[in-house]
Amino acid sequence: MVIDNCMSLSGHATLTLRTKLSDILTNYDLCGMINTLMTGELNLLTGFIWFVVATVVSMIGGAVGGMLLAGEELGYNFAAILGGLFGPAGVIPGAILGLIVLNLLSNL
Repeated sequence: MVIDNCMSLSGHATLTLRTKLSDILTNYDLCGMINTLMTGELNLLTGFIWFVVATVVSMIGGAVGGMLLAGEELGYNFAAILGGLFGPAGVIPGAILGLIVLNLLSNL
């Protein structure tokens, strides 16, 4: 499912599926960015978006896990803070490695 001829925030119609980082910063072509996310194309912008999503989800998961494991001993707030800080420690290298492998496999 690809959105064609949608309007960007600057008012220009877009027909391309590729979105460059410079285009996002100057033209605010959010429609093209959504198209690249929906088609599964992996470029610098979509890789950064997926990296941020993975980091936020790991922080939430780490906070919930910290509250479940050590909530009564350390206090729920402190356990959530520690879990939110240490949760992304394993996810960030894994997400970077996964994006690199996906990029290499998509270029074959």
